[in-house]
Amino acid sequence: HLGSVYAHRRWTYYRQLPPSLKLLGVLVIAAPALSIQAERRGLEYDKSQWEGDGVQLIQAQEVLETTRWESLSTTDKIADWAKRHEYSIIVGGWALSLAAAGAIISRDRFQSTAQKIVQARMWAQGLTIAIILGAAAFKTNRNLGETASRPVADHSWMDVVAQQEKERLEQQRK
Repeated sequence: HLGSVYAHRRWTYYRQLPPSLKLLGVLVIAAPALSIQAERRGLEYDKSQWEGDGVQLIQAQEVLETTRWESLSTTDKIADWAKRHEYSIIVGGWALSLAAAGAIISRDRFQSTAQKIVQARMWAQGLTIAIILGAAAFKTNRNLGETASRPVADHSWMDVVAQQEKERLEQQRK
């Protein structure tokens, strides 16, 4: 919304756009931002409602994760972050490569605007494919020796039982 007000005051071209197009631009930014914030607040509310063994178990897991993270080297932290955000890296790489290619190609005085757009898109696609291939190579190297068909086991119920047993033993000691 503020960006639209700023653009309306700053650029004549933006002022000449029909209101429906301006509204679409605002909605393309506002709707995802609102839904992301709603999801975050919903998760915070859910977390505030937790009680009992689940809370203690989750807190213990958070402490373990924090200590694991702190024990990692900088290279391992970067690799761990990249593993958790691989799709964001690919999409961000595409956007960055499109912007960089557009900036470089826009300097060519001998091409029309349409040709420049096609050139920038082609360079961005090529760089994105390179990023995807790099991610695939990284993932393949990381997963070497593991079988893809093996299902991931959920042992969270075992953690809850162990937490309850620990609390029961503490109650008996008192």
